[in-house]
Amino acid sequence: MSTYVFVYGTLRRGEINDLARAAAGAGLPMPEYVGVASVPGRLYDFGDWPGLLPDPAGAAVTGDVYRIDPALLPVMDAIEEYDPRGSSCFVRRMVRLSVAGRGLDCHYYPIDAAHIGDAVCTDATDWVHHRRLRDRP
Repeated sequence: MSTYVFVYGTLRRGEINDLARAAAGAGLPMPEYVGVASVPGRLYDFGDWPGLLPDPAGAAVTGDVYRIDPALLPVMDAIEEYDPRGSSCFVRRMVRLSVAGRGLDCHYYPIDAAHIGDAVCTDATDWVHHRRLRDRP
């Protein structure tokens, strides 16, 4: 059985927690890129990283879907500081996404609304694009 993940922020290719680098660092097989997908919600800017708050009435937040070795999930949990016992800023959830006409059940890390604090709610639908525009000199 394949394990799929949807990544929308720092785990995306070229970002500070690039999923491929995380896999290589853990000695795991490279994630296989499957395609682009989106999750309805609101994107929050925490400075160095985003948080996606799911919202069925929200905008389509863009991310990438990868097929991964299941052993990469604990590595991702550590990056996202996810604690399954609770009180984490991020939670790991499943979401059904359409990728190139295929329905896939994907793990992803939305933000826990209780931890939004002073983060800025953006109109952005793509973290990488938002971050690049924000950080432009």
